[in-house]
Amino acid sequence: MSAKELRGKSAAELQKELLDLRREQFNLRMARATGQTAKPDQFSKVRRSIARLKTVVGEQRRAAAAGAPAPVAKAAPAKAAPKKAANKAARTTDGKKAAVKGKTA
Repeated sequence: MSAKELRGKSAAELQKELLDLRREQFNLRMARATGQTAKPDQFSKVRRSIARLKTVVGEQRRAAAAGAPAPVAKAAPAKAAPKKAANKAARTTDGKKAAVKGKTA
């Protein structure tokens, strides 16, 4: 089920769906433990479905707490912070390397 379809459901329906997916995940684990696994790709599909569902539930909770409607699309990702110097303690304020005590050149 896609996230768009999940956003159209109520909180109670989402909780029921989460319970069903958790039960299916448990059944898959038990089948694998007993050597009866028929479709190994189902493990990742169920795990991703659970994550998708929990994401939508979290969006709805945050929207309810803020008093705004649930978001339909994700916001653009924030820009990454610039990289820092690897050894910040060994550099001076002007960017040159400082002399390290106890070492000779």
